[in-house]
Amino acid sequence: EPRSACCCLAWTLVVVTMNALVFFMNLLLMFVIFTVVLLPTIVVVYFGFQCHSRVLHSAARYCKSILDDNSSSALIILGFVIMSPLIVVAMAIYCSLARRLRLFMCFQPYSRAVYKGVKWRWYEEGGLCSCAKGWNTQVKAWV
Repeated sequence: EPRSACCCLAWTLVVVTMNALVFFMNLLLMFVIFTVVLLPTIVVVYFGFQCHSRVLHSAARYCKSILDDNSSSALIILGFVIMSPLIVVAMAIYCSLARRLRLFMCFQPYSRAVYKGVKWRWYEEGGLCSCAKGWNTQVKAWV
């Protein structure tokens, strides 16, 4: 049975708010995973750019005694070379975590706001994000 206009608007705000909250939680999780996995690349490229004479040329002691222009260039190149495999690793970690926690099942359909009696998607499947339901061991996915 369709809802009234005011009730539909209120439920639409609830569904949009829940979906936005789930989206931002996914975004935060992705940001944390990518930051942790790409930290070696960030550090190596930072020191390479900091000590190169044509970029920043810091007056720090390690820039004068350990890193010259050639070694700074090598650090910059190394950082960008190891970035590609680390991005693949970070994406694989995020995808496996999202699959295991069933994060994308937390998004609610718009029909929840339009029609009365439509149950929450996670309610029908055994709890929030289907965490309470038994794991399907037959489904295997390689990333």
